[in-house]
Amino acid sequence: MSGAERLIYLPLGGAGEVGMNAYVYGWGAPGKERFILVDLGVTFPDMDGTPGVDLIFPDMSWLIERADRLEAIVVTHGHEDHIGGVGHFWSELRAPVYCRRFTGHLLHRKMEERGADASQIHIVEPFPETVEAGPFQLSFLPVSHSIPESSALILDTPAGRVVHTGDFKLDGAPVVGEAFDPQLWHDIAADGVKALVCDSTNVHVETPGRSESTLVNNIRDLVLQSSGMFVTTTFASNVARVKTLAEAGHEAGRSVCLMGRAMLRMVQAAVETGVLTDFPPVISHEEAEDLPRENLMLIVTGSQGERRAASAQLARGKYLGMELAEGDTFLFSSKTIPGNESGVLRILNAFSEKGVNVVDDSSTLYHVSGHANRPDLEAVHELMHPQMIVPMHGEHRMLRRHAEVAAGKGYPSIIATNGTMLDLTGERPVVCEHVDTGRIYLDGTQKIGALDGVVRNRIRMALNGLVLLNVIIDEDDEPMGEPWAELMGLTEKGRSRAPLVDLIENESGQFLARANDKLLVDDDKLDTALRRVVRQVCVEEIGKKPEVVVVISRLG
Repeated sequence: MSGAERLIYLPLGGAGEVGMNAYVYGWGAPGKERFILVDLGVTFPDMDGTPGVDLIFPDMSWLIERADRLEAIVVTHGHEDHIGGVGHFWSELRAPVYCRRFTGHLLHRKMEERGADASQIHIVEPFPETVEAGPFQLSFLPVSHSIPESSALILDTPAGRVVHTGDFKLDGAPVVGEAFDPQLWHDIAADGVKALVCDSTNVHVETPGRSESTLVNNIRDLVLQSSGMFVTTTFASNVARVKTLAEAGHEAGRSVCLMGRAMLRMVQAAVETGVLTDFPPVISHEEAEDLPRENLMLIVTGSQGERRAASAQLARGKYLGMELAEGDTFLFSSKTIPGNESGVLRILNAFSEKGVNVVDDSSTLYHVSGHANRPDLEAVHELMHPQMIVPMHGEHRMLRRHAEVAAGKGYPSIIATNGTMLDLTGERPVVCEHVDTGRIYLDGTQKIGALDGVVRNRIRMALNGLVLLNVIIDEDDEPMGEPWAELMGLTEKGRSRAPLVDLIENESGQFLARANDKLLVDDDKLDTALRRVVRQVCVEEIGKKPEVVVVISRLG
């Protein structure tokens, strides 16, 4: 391998998927590069594939092994898929963290909760303020997105300028936060952009994106026309939307109540950091209980059907003393993220049974995306006119389509999924290495590998049920008494209508009575044989092959 210094880009998460973003940039001779990490996010589990798991992280092993060469962790904005893993991995990476004020406010709490050193968070003002991190000079370039103070990154390297867009959209009137400034982007590109590493989430949407401000009248009219109590949910981090909803309620003569910890926390953070300066007055849930329904508006958490959030609890019954009734209105001012459909539908149907008027996102009147659509991406390509374009943040089909769009306009491009290291030093991006990547699960308080077998075994137990068989062997290596079984997740009776546990114990006891001395002294062989007996009984009786645990206790 050549010893010449090079500029590398390595996604460890977020490339080939939506969420769990983690992108490494490096400069130096191969094996001696100095690194920065852009974002370190999470994704969320589901009951089908990751039951019981709390959070899912990108596997950071490659970077942890090289943590002595990590100059900085740079966070583009405060969404969980960009910020949620920082506190969990900081003690292993131990690099200074750079971000803007609102993001830093959210991150400070997260790092303290994980016992990480929150004093390592450094607040950076937007461009032209610059931070030096080893061979890199960093600047935060304001962009519009669905959370305040989102930023692209300007990375000045010995090989040239890289612009990493983060999540962004083109919005000249975002209600809260900074508008997209094409002149500023044009000025930044004036001296040349080596590489544009660009958000791909909405590349398949062929119409230009809409401004957050286009929702104001639609939401206001809906609230004005509604009778009964008006309840709405959106992403708590979308402070601009929360403000629009609250203002609509206020204009309609309704008292506004925020419900759900995330909603209260985000609005408080926005106020404390100066992002929000004119949020309408709100009341507590205790005050809300005493008001007529038609004078009340609730803004609640749970736009994605989360079972413990306020929306789901209202769908099941009461939440903090409030309950929806026939004639009330519930608005989903949000888009359902793929994978969350069943949870959202469960809430929709529960409200329908109560006689609540439910308005979802299908009309597109009450929600706009925080990501740039294809025409917007093409406009940014032309505005920056980079030497090359690297699609990031998106499923494989999104990365592929984005690369095709870029190549169609004459920009060298490439698909780089997680673990694909690119050399950006030359005139076009080139794959120079592949790194083992994967996922890490937070299971309770412990981080475990996706391939460790813990979750796989949990899924197998969930699908097949569990039999625990206890056997005692005495000092003479003879069975002592009868084996006894315990069942979990299995029907009590099968085809013969006899109790399944009795059949398992009887068959196991008869097997032990027939077993020869050689088998009875070998725990491994005895375990295998008894598991086979139990499974055979279960297949014949209930048509299932459960997971079987045999506990052999020896006396003496």
